[in-house]
Amino acid sequence: MPPKQYQNPPGLILDPNMRYTATIKTAQGDMTLELFPAEAPRAVNNFVFLARDGYYQGNCFHRIIKDFMIQGGCPKGDGTGGPGYKFPDEEVKRSYVKGTLAMANAGPNTNGSQFFIVHGQQVGLPPNYTIFGQLLTGEEILDALANSPVAAGGEGSRPAERLEIQSIDITEQPYDAGGNA
Repeated sequence: MPPKQYQNPPGLILDPNMRYTATIKTAQGDMTLELFPAEAPRAVNNFVFLARDGYYQGNCFHRIIKDFMIQGGCPKGDGTGGPGYKFPDEEVKRSYVKGTLAMANAGPNTNGSQFFIVHGQQVGLPPNYTIFGQLLTGEEILDALANSPVAAGGEGSRPAERLEIQSIDITEQPYDAGGNA
């Protein structure tokens, strides 16, 4: 079955009164990430829409560079696919530290479905990749995925075995009066 394709980026589905988290389920275990809708509303809205629509189910982490990042979200599984649309970058206001969730892209304003999670402590990336979340739990899963064997060829970043994303589940909780979930 060909991957889902969409004509345009999704309309706004986020509720500004809610706190969003995403749980990425893999055979290695689960990683839960806090999403940052106030800082990156387009990226979070897009990710939440695609996750809820089942877009990432059965997808994989197709690019692994130990001490740098793991990348997924390509419907073709090779880094060349996307959802059929692109959307603009958003200002990067944080550093790329271990556990940072950011959009992967092919240049300015080419965001789609691909994302990466930073594995290294200081990766030195320029602020060209919209940051839209941070790992809350599952650092050991991130480490396990990032330490997976890779195949030779190219930049040597293709996992030797398929690292499947079983699903990405989105939860939303209301903030309390103090701004906490």
